[in-house]
Amino acid sequence: MSSLVGKKAPVFKAGAVVNGGEIIENFSLDQYLGKKHVVFFFYPKDFTFVCPTELHAFQEKLGEFESRNCAVVACSTDTEESHWGWLQMDKNSGGIKGVKYPIVADTTKTIALNYGTLFGDYDVNDNGDLIATGPMIAFRGLFLIDKNGVVRHQLINDLPLGRNVDETLRMVDALQFFEENGEVCPANWTKGSEGMKADHQGVASYLSKH
Repeated sequence: MSSLVGKKAPVFKAGAVVNGGEIIENFSLDQYLGKKHVVFFFYPKDFTFVCPTELHAFQEKLGEFESRNCAVVACSTDTEESHWGWLQMDKNSGGIKGVKYPIVADTTKTIALNYGTLFGDYDVNDNGDLIATGPMIAFRGLFLIDKNGVVRHQLINDLPLGRNVDETLRMVDALQFFEENGEVCPANWTKGSEGMKADHQGVASYLSKH
């Protein structure tokens, strides 16, 4: 699947667990349109090893995202009930108790498929049965979506490779800096650093100083 960057984020409605234990129906990212930036990330599976470290890492930085008016939403192909059960387990036991941001249940696999993160596909055998050619779980995909519902940053890691939450915050800062100042962000830019004018004169001026 081609990159979603610069395109509208695929829409969906699905069950989710919010506020650490409340199961709701028809959760959608549309609720954030015009209001918040969104970090929407996929993880492979509940009750695993790398995944809880990522979910806790995002929770630990949740206040940082909220201070930037940015929502954090997770998603896997597990059920709402599986999410709920995992949320009841303490961190020391491998659980994610204390995670408060929404966790979407992509039980039909269509959300992961539409975002290009689904590991596995379907084939049809001679009897017309659908046969999975992979585990049908999500790679570690992450999407930064602006207030207009457009994907501005996309990252997809293989299953063994955990993500850097500080880098995600840096990308939120970079996008918001560009939106607010009209200046682009050079390599290794961090909040508080200078940007670059998005024209040839500005680029030449930046290069002359570095």
